[in-house]
Amino acid sequence: MSEHDRIIGEYGPALSRLARAYERDPGLAAELAQEMAVAVWRALPRLQDPDRRRAFIFRIAHNRAVSHVISRVREPRVGEVPDSLACEQPGPERTLLEKERQARLAEAIRALPLPHRQPLVLLLEGLSYAEIAEALGLSETNVGVRINRAKQKLKAMLEDGIGR
Repeated sequence: MSEHDRIIGEYGPALSRLARAYERDPGLAAELAQEMAVAVWRALPRLQDPDRRRAFIFRIAHNRAVSHVISRVREPRVGEVPDSLACEQPGPERTLLEKERQARLAEAIRALPLPHRQPLVLLLEGLSYAEIAEALGLSETNVGVRINRAKQKLKAMLEDGIGR
């Protein structure tokens, strides 16, 4: 297996989750994830510092997602909202209540303004503030402010019943 294939295999699930955070239509989210993977694959030869690979990959994916959002702004959205941001199908042990909670959370995350959604989604993927800052071209302080504001907005939206 080539280095490119290994990296795409390692980050593929995260790219799928990231795509689903930007696109509610499952088919378009899958296409966006593929576009992200291709963009990452093409950009990997430009990676100069292997210790910064994760931030580099998420920067490429983020840029592709932003381009996707910009191109879709005027197009009507059609399709179902996924029950979860996770890639795997929910198992039979999950309750209806958990599915509804996840659907509300996913809808609320998608409803966040892009400057708040971007760092929050990367935080949910396990990136550090420093990695998020590098991926988005922000300062760590700005990342912290945006994540804090995103959490406040999410809390307010969920309390007000967004996604119900």
